[in-house]
Amino acid sequence: MRLIMFSPSQADVRRYFCSVYAKSRTDQALEALETIASLWIAEHPEYHPDLADIDMALAAMQTPEDGKTNPFLHLSMHLSISEQCSIDQPRGIRQAVELLTHRRNSLHLAHHEAMECLGRMLWESQRAGRPPDGAAYIACVQRQATKD
Repeated sequence: MRLIMFSPSQADVRRYFCSVYAKSRTDQALEALETIASLWIAEHPEYHPDLADIDMALAAMQTPEDGKTNPFLHLSMHLSISEQCSIDQPRGIRQAVELLTHRRNSLHLAHHEAMECLGRMLWESQRAGRPPDGAAYIACVQRQATKD
């Protein structure tokens, strides 16, 4: 199953991650993007129950999160940051995430901090009705790397 690029529905995203989880559990061949997704899934065993049952995952779209982290959004952000870094788009994101990774001594922690910046950039873009500001996103990740 391919992730529908550019504008996947919430159901598409949930199906994609559940499919990747199922394939990885049964040692099926994974496409390149699925391999990256499976690595992030492996980093989050707390999400495995959410990924193990596609019907439950789809039904959960209809209920509020109750303050709980949305595993599908979280994994999507990991995947987005990985893809951004692989193509260095927006230009400079790879270096910013690498610096943050070095400072935190953890790619996983660096991603979590970059997610805060990514989420802020998207929220501000939507609120203002403007395109996302990649320069502000990179600057935010760079600031995270200078914090102790």
